[in-house]
Amino acid sequence: MDGALPGWALPLLYALALWWAATGVILYLDGLPRRTFRISMTVASVLAIAALVGLQHSARLDSALGSYCGFTSALVVWGWMEMSFLMGWVTGPRKHACAAGCDGLAHFRHATEAIIHHELAIAGGALLIYLLTLDAANATALHSYLLLWGMRLSAKLNLHFGVRNFSEEFLPPHLLYLKSFFRRRRMNALWPLSIVAGSALTGELIGHAAAAAPGSADAVALTLLATMAGLAVVEHLFMVLPLPFNAIWNWGLKSRAREEVKPL
Repeated sequence: MDGALPGWALPLLYALALWWAATGVILYLDGLPRRTFRISMTVASVLAIAALVGLQHSARLDSALGSYCGFTSALVVWGWMEMSFLMGWVTGPRKHACAAGCDGLAHFRHATEAIIHHELAIAGGALLIYLLTLDAANATALHSYLLLWGMRLSAKLNLHFGVRNFSEEFLPPHLLYLKSFFRRRRMNALWPLSIVAGSALTGELIGHAAAAAPGSADAVALTLLATMAGLAVVEHLFMVLPLPFNAIWNWGLKSRAREEVKPL
């Protein structure tokens, strides 16, 4: 044995590290005083534009490097989407909590009104990435973005229908009204379907990655996607398990804790 990592280890570790670091950075920036949001979004917008250029370029690279570039670019664009929402720039026309006792279709409609602009922005991002990578050899960026969209939409629906853990500590003060659209339950009817679908997708991606030539563009891309799909399953599991999964981002929440401490 030469001690070298197996071919799937590097893309798996890369996806894990990028997911963990990007989430923490966004939480940290969102926890800073609101006067900093403009500069944060300006920098994020520059990075997102660079990522769009990068994913268009990487779409023509049928190589492992192209897969890494496409995946990274998609996550940068997705990070812009997350920041625009958490910082309150792109949310929805409803800016206040739902009335106590509101339920059923009306409650779902109110929840949709609170986030619809963000959902439309995400859809617009998907369309833009599709057009930038149309008929390209490497579709890693588009597949990564669509996977992130699917896992996030599933998470939002499960929060609305009811789970044990809300991760409400991730919500900044200006978005606390969104908690009124969540429901605390042991689980809901959608949750098992999300777990089964996510697990099936993860298994399918792992199978295709294992069948691809080690180190090839397909092997890297499929491993990156399988890792993200697996993380989506884990995130959904911790919605109903009484375990402190969010503690891995305590460092990202430190800026929010400092903001809460006011000098006398």
